[in-house]
Parts: sequence; C-alpha cells; structure tokens
Amino acid sequence: MVDHATPNLPSRDFEATAQFYARLGFVESWRDPGWMILRRGDLVVEFFPYPGLDPATSSFSCCFRMDDVGAFFDLAVAAGVPVQTTGWPRAHRSKREPWGGLVGALIDPDGTLVRLVQEDG
Repeated sequence: MVDHATPNLPSRDFEATAQFYARLGFVESWRDPGWMILRRGDLVVEFFPYPGLDPATSSFSCCFRMDDVGAFFDLAVAAGVPVQTTGWPRAHRSKREPWGGLVGALIDPDGTLVRLVQEDG
C-alpha cells in the first residue's frame, strides 16, 4: 500500500451527502451508522455524522488535487451545483494563483470547503 491521507469530513445526513457526491462521480465504498467512505478514482473522502452542524459556521475543509479542475467544475455545474458567492452547495470557478496553479472551490451541502487544485496549471 502507498502511504496516503483521506479527509474526514462532517455530514448532517449520510444519505444526502452520498447523493450529492454521487452526482460528482463518487461511489460509496463503506457505510455504517458511524462512518461513510466515498471514492472517485484516487480521491477518497470519509464522513462522520454531525447532525447538529450549522453549515454557515462550518470551518471544515480539504483539497482535491486534480489533473483537470475545469472538467470537475463543469461536472459540478452540470450536476446542479450553482455558481454563486453565498449559500451551499455552491461552486467557484478556478483562477490562476500567483504560484502558477489553478484553484477553484466547491462548498458541499454541509458547508465544507473543498478546494479544487490543479498544480500544473
């Protein structure tokens, strides 16, 4: 096994979380009452129950380091994620950062910030 890390993120409702991420190409690989794991190729995200989370005050975040953030952004928009500056879920188009890469964002239904990072620009 190659060393790797997986983000552990909150979910107010596992079914709603699974449905949201399924529209983005993630499949469920594990679920019991206390944990859920979703996969999309080499991306793996794990969720724990947090039914009382207020998405407006969430400070949870992670990065998806991807080969093509533009294609993922287009998939998110096609899946119904709105491009807007408030609310959740929402998506933010990528922009070139001073270090040369592209960075966009996805805010999931629980208010988690998922940075979409393409290092080679």
